[in-house]
Amino acid sequence: MPAAERAAAGRLIRDQVLEMPEVAAAGTIAAYYSAGTEPDTRSLVFALWKRGSYVVLPVLLPDGDLDWASYEGPDSLAPGPMGLLHPVEPVRGPGTVARADVVLVPALAVDASGNRLGRGGGSYDRALARVGGQVPTIALLYEAELVPSVPAEAHDRRVRAVARPEHGITWFLSRAGQPLTVLGRTPHRSRGSEH
Repeated sequence: MPAAERAAAGRLIRDQVLEMPEVAAAGTIAAYYSAGTEPDTRSLVFALWKRGSYVVLPVLLPDGDLDWASYEGPDSLAPGPMGLLHPVEPVRGPGTVARADVVLVPALAVDASGNRLGRGGGSYDRALARVGGQVPTIALLYEAELVPSVPAEAHDRRVRAVARPEHGITWFLSRAGQPLTVLGRTPHRSRGSEH
């Protein structure tokens, strides 16, 4: 996808997420700063911060887990492991994500059950395991990245929703935790966890 299309998709996703009541009401938002060809989150992170949300971004630890530090504007970032930008503020601990009111998650693809395909390191699966079952966990995707199925293992954590440029927000579980019909099928809950 050309850079201009990626930028336009990032703006549409930003607008979709900013309009969510759950995001508007959130005091703390765990987000991420996009890299490579991921949907652009830079303007979303900035907009959340400017409107007064406490935004925390991940800091990759040597063991692959994620710590979290506050975002204090674009000048508060520096290159980190694997060329990713991360906050230079003091880290708050891996458990910080558990106190977030909304968690924005990167993904290569998500299926109709909310199973998320990441980059294979398990960092976000560990982070999502710390997040309560009613907290909105939202993967940011391009349109074609919501697919019928992705490989999933017992340790993988599902997301509750995805945000896409054209289709907006798609919930996999209702706010009451009930499965919804996505891509023509009702997601199953075979692993006992909503995430």
